Amino acid sequence: MSRVGKAPIEIPAGVKVTVEGRTVKAKGPKGELETRLSGDVEVSLDGNVLTVTRTAETKAARSIHGTMRALIANTITGVTEGFTKNLDIIGVGYGAELKGKTLHLKLGLSHACVFEPPEGVEIEVPESTRIVVKGIDRQVVGQAAAEIRALRPPEPYKGKGIRYHDEYVRRKAGKLAVSSGI
Repeated sequence: MSRVGKAPIEIPAGVKVTVEGRTVKAKGPKGELETRLSGDVEVSLDGNVLTVTRTAETKAARSIHGTMRALIANTITGVTEGFTKNLDIIGVGYGAELKGKTLHLKLGLSHACVFEPPEGVEIEVPESTRIVVKGIDRQVVGQAAAEIRALRPPEPYKGKGIRYHDEYVRRKAGKLAVSSGI
């Protein structure tokens, strides 16, 4: 039995969860989300506790059990608290600014990079070197942050670029002057 999959999901107060066929819908203070279920798992709602069980003992069912439980838990967390990803911009002259909902980035290129956030994602720029990506869908927030980071990923020699706030960039030594000894 999957250790993740067999853990019950507590539904917090203020969240309404419904199971309709192969779909789990959650409605909370931040919005509404739904998760489509795999055919190998079933969800049962008992009061304010959701449990995910396998329908068969096949390898596919065992491997998807914990994943489906985690996706449903992320759906419930998203409608109650939401998800955030913090990005740092490092480099002289690098920066970001928000014009309306569009993110404009100066990343040492000949042109400004423009990022239009997808539906359900909110971007904040508290400082010119920090970007905060927020939303209720964990997958969409993570993908938006990854797309922003991909505009100028951190390079290992000077560490310049866009990185996640908690990311460690391993630095490399540059070229060293070698005396030939002649």
